[in-house]
Amino acid sequence: MDVNLIFRIAAVGILVSVISQVLKHSGREEHAFLTSLAGLVLVLFWIVPYIYELFETIQNLFGL
Repeated sequence: MDVNLIFRIAAVGILVSVISQVLKHSGREEHAFLTSLAGLVLVLFWIVPYIYELFETIQNLFGL
């Protein structure tokens, strides 16, 4: 795993939380929710290949 991935995830988390708070205070809770959901989906797309690689490694380790 690359350290840059951790920094990108942290940056997305900070940006999403700031944008979400601004939208909530302006009365747009729906947009705040969609922003949070978009951030979550983006991070999941980045992490899924690493999770797949982890499961493949475990599978090869135990010979399943």
